[in-house]
Amino acid sequence: MENRAEEEFRSPLILTDKEDGCYGDEEKTVKSTKEDRWMVYLSTFVAVCGAYEFGCCAGYSSPTQSAIREDLNLSISEYSLFGSILTFGAMIGAITSGPIADFVGRKGAMRLASGFCVAGWLAIYFSKGAVPLDIGRMATGYGMGVFSYVVPVFIAEIAPKDLRGALTTINQFMIVAGVSVSFIIGTLLAWRTLALVGLIPCAVLLLGLFMIPESPRWLAKGGRRREFEVALQKLRGSKADISEEAVEIQDYIETLERLPKAKIVDLFQRRYLRSVTIGVGLMVVQQLGGINGVCFYTSSIFETAGFNPDVGTITYAILQVVITGLGATLVDRAGRKPLLLVSGAGLVIGCLLTGISFYLKVHELALKTVPVLAVTGVLVYIGSFSAGMGAVPWVVMSEIFPINIKGVAGSLATLVNWFGAWLCSYTFNYLMTWSSPGTFILYAAINALGILFVTIVVPETKGRSLEQIQSAINASH
Repeated sequence: MENRAEEEFRSPLILTDKEDGCYGDEEKTVKSTKEDRWMVYLSTFVAVCGAYEFGCCAGYSSPTQSAIREDLNLSISEYSLFGSILTFGAMIGAITSGPIADFVGRKGAMRLASGFCVAGWLAIYFSKGAVPLDIGRMATGYGMGVFSYVVPVFIAEIAPKDLRGALTTINQFMIVAGVSVSFIIGTLLAWRTLALVGLIPCAVLLLGLFMIPESPRWLAKGGRRREFEVALQKLRGSKADISEEAVEIQDYIETLERLPKAKIVDLFQRRYLRSVTIGVGLMVVQQLGGINGVCFYTSSIFETAGFNPDVGTITYAILQVVITGLGATLVDRAGRKPLLLVSGAGLVIGCLLTGISFYLKVHELALKTVPVLAVTGVLVYIGSFSAGMGAVPWVVMSEIFPINIKGVAGSLATLVNWFGAWLCSYTFNYLMTWSSPGTFILYAAINALGILFVTIVVPETKGRSLEQIQSAINASH
C-alpha cells in the first residue's frame, strides 16, 4: 500500500494524449501550469492585504495630526508619543511573529495580526483622550509588526520559482500603496472615519483566508504530509505534476532539521559577523536617515514651509507609488548596490534642499522660494527612498544570511529596523522644535555615512546564488 501510494504521488497528474489529442505532454504541462496558477495569485492577493494594512497603519498619523490634536487637545509631546508608539508595538510584533507563525501557521499569524489591527482601529475610533488613542495605535503597530514578517514569508513559500521574485516585490508595493492612499483620502475624511477605512483590508484578508491553502512548507515542517500534498496540489493546479517539487521541499526540510539551532550569541561568531553587520547596518541606515519622520509628518512639514499640505501630500503619495513600482523592475537589472548608492545620493540632496528651505524661512530670506524648495526637497527625498533604500535592504537581508541563522539574524535585523523607526518618529517633532534646518542637515549627514557604508561593506548580490553570495562574504572576511 505504501509503495502504491508513493507511486501514485509521484506520477504526473496531467491528461494523456488519448484523453486529449490537442496537446503533447510537454505542451499540456506548460498550459495547465499557466491556467492553474490562479490559486497562487489569489493567495498572494489575500496575503498582501496584510501589507496594505501595514501601509494604512503607517500612513494614518500624517494627514490626521492637526485634527486629532485639535479635537482631543493633545500637546506636541502627546502626539509624538501617539505617532511613534506604532513602531514600539511593531517591535513587539516583529519579535513574536516568527514563533507565532511557526506555532499556529502562516494563516494563523495573519488572522492574529488582523485581530490586533481591528481592535486597534476601533479603539482609535472611539477614543476620547490620549490613553485609548495610544492603546489603539500600539495594537495596530503590533499587527503591523507581525504582517511585516509573515506576509513575505508566506508569499515566498507558496510561489513557484519563476514567480517568487515578482510576487514578493508586490509586498513592498502594497505597503507603499496603503501609505499613499491614507495620505490622499486622509485629506478628505475625518480622522475617525479614516480609522474605519483601516478595517477594510482586514475584512478582506480574514474572508480570503478561508479560501486559500496554508503554506505547504509549514505543513511539511510539521510532519503533516497529507495536508502538505493537498495544499501544494491546490496551489499548482489539479492537473499539475507536483512530485519533483514535493521531493525538493521534503529534502530541504530534512536538511534544515539537521542543522544546529542558532541562538543570538551565535551571530557574533567570526564566520557570521560580516553578514550580520551588512544586514543590521542597512536597517540602521534605512531608518535613521529620517524616513519615518518625513512619512509620519509630511503634512506638517509642508504646512511649516508655507506650502499647501493637501496638494503636497497627494503629490508625495502618487510619486511614492510610481517610483516604488519602477524600482521593483530595476532591482534584478541594475543591481542592488547601484540602486542603494543612487538612492542614498538622492536622499542627501533631498535633505539638503529641505534644510535650506527652512534655513531661508527662519532667517526670512527669499521667502517666495521657501515652499518650492521644501516641496522639491521632500519629493526628491521620497522618490529616492522609494527607488532603492526602501526595498533593497530587505532584499539584501534575505540573501546574505546562511540558512541556519536566517531566522535569528532576520529577527535581529527586523528588531533593529523597528527600533530605528521608533527612534526617528519619536524624535522628529523635538528635532524640528530645536532646529528645522538642523534636523534635515542631520539626516543628510546620516545618509552620506550610509553611502560610505554601502560602498565599503555591502557586496553586489545580483545574479548570484545564495551559496555564492555567502562564499564571497566569507572569502572577503
